[in-house]
Parts: sequence; structure tokens; C-alpha cells
Amino acid sequence: MAGIGRPVFREIPLARLDAGPYGITTGPDGALWFTLVHGGAVARMTLEGQLDVFPLDASGSRPCILTPGPDGALWFTRSGDHQIGRITTAGEMASFPLPTANAGPFGIASGPDGALWFTEMNADQIGRITTDGAITEFALPIQGAFPSAMTAGPDGALWFTLNQANAIGRVTPEGEVAIHPLPTPFAAPVGITLGRDGALWFVEIGAGQIGRITPDGTTREFPLPDRTARPHAIVADPDGACWFTEWGANRLGHITSEGVIHEYDLPTPSSEPHGLVLGPDGAIWIALEIGRILRVSFTNGS
Repeated sequence: MAGIGRPVFREIPLARLDAGPYGITTGPDGALWFTLVHGGAVARMTLEGQLDVFPLDASGSRPCILTPGPDGALWFTRSGDHQIGRITTAGEMASFPLPTANAGPFGIASGPDGALWFTEMNADQIGRITTDGAITEFALPIQGAFPSAMTAGPDGALWFTLNQANAIGRVTPEGEVAIHPLPTPFAAPVGITLGRDGALWFVEIGAGQIGRITPDGTTREFPLPDRTARPHAIVADPDGACWFTEWGANRLGHITSEGVIHEYDLPTPSSEPHGLVLGPDGAIWIALEIGRILRVSFTNGS
């Protein structure tokens, strides 16, 4: 999918429009799984639109980001009650409280060591949890950094955004942390993903830019046509490009590995696009916080 052509949109409304779809991923069962940040639940949707909702044990748990784990379950952060959650594809759930009070877990990713790694927004820490629930925390060398999204890198480490420190972080499986400051002041990076080119691609919600950083720390930034678009989440596609949401501009964006940008207006105004994933059907699926899931395909693609 080259990101050129006419987009075809299909919106799927949820029963509770105030539930707040936020993070979204493809599960090991081939379905779409997403968090309901306001509804205190995790949901599963087939490609045909069949929906199952699994309420958590606390309505204020604020589930945010979720990811497939190495054990065949989905793991997710609970930023409201400071826990890590786990749900099987059959809907069986467990939760693991963090050792640090009010840690505010947000981003989460599977690591190369068979554990799950996550960020703690409020505590300036990176956490690690094994599939049996053992948790280790690693302090960052800076304060007020607001670590946000996280992804596995090509170098055996985990990479993450530091929203308030204006930097990208790297942590090894042993807990060694490195910080890479960004060139643009107040860039406020959020989403991050591993590109097919072996670099990490991220969005700068404060600066209206897309960033690229190689494992050696070399950074390049690509300004969006609308610097007030507030890009939020980003995901790589098999063609070497990346797709991203523009939360402030109500658009879907596409950037090639050379930095060529295309943008597509979403069909519903102010739909608040957040997480997105390239689905098993080749389409882009987006969580709209207004209470809908959006599927986007292209006339020359899927």
C-alpha cells in the first residue's frame, strides 16, 4: 500500500459512544483488540465488525495501550489504577499492581527477552514484567520526563518517547538507559514504531513533525504541512512507510522512508483519532475516541 489513491472509509460505532477507544492492535487470533479508556474495558472486534467487550474490575482503571505478549495473551497498561493487565483471547483476565504508587503506566511492548516492557509516566521509570507477573523497575536519569509510548528496536533494546523531556530513550534488557535529545524544542514526542528501514519513527505532537532516529542516535525530522495537526500514534507498514494519526487535524497521515507525506481527512469531524494498526486484512484500523472504530482501505491497495 503506497498511500496514494482514494481512501475508502468504514466506521463501526460502539454501543457506548462515551467509552473512548484509544489503543488498538491485532491479536494472535486475527481479531482487532482495543482499549476503552473511559469505559474501563478491553474490546475485541472481528474484521466483520462483531464486537465483544470485557469490562475490567475497576471502572476508573483507564486502560491505554495494549500489545500481544509472547504467551499468546494481550497485555495492557492501566493508567488509572496503576496496574498491568493481561487478557487471553478467550477473555480471561488478570492484573498486576505496580510497586511504585501512582506510577501511571502508558506504553507497553514485548521485549526480546520474553518479557513485557512499559513506561511509567508519573514516576520517570521504565518497567519490566514477566509473563508470570514479576515486576522490575528502572529509574530514568532525568525527572519530569513523562515517558510515553514504547516499541522494540532492531538492536535488542526497547525505545520510548520522553514527552516532556523532548527526547527519545533507549533501555537494554539489563536496564541500561540512554537518552537522545531532539533537535526541535518542545517537540513533545508520543507514538513510536520500528520502521522497515531499521530506524525508529515517532510523532512530535507539540511540533507537528514526524521524527526518525537510527540506533546510533542520528535524528531527522519531517515537518507536517499543518504544524498544528498534533500527530499522536504511528505504525509501520510492510512497504517501508509509516501511517500516523493527526489528532488535532482529524486526519490520517502517511510518510514514506524518504519523507514524502500524504494526508487524508477523516469522514466524521472531530473524531479524535488515537491508536492505529495495520490489520491482518491490509487495511488501517483506527480507534476514534468519539466511540467508533474506523477501517481505511485504498482503491489501489487493500
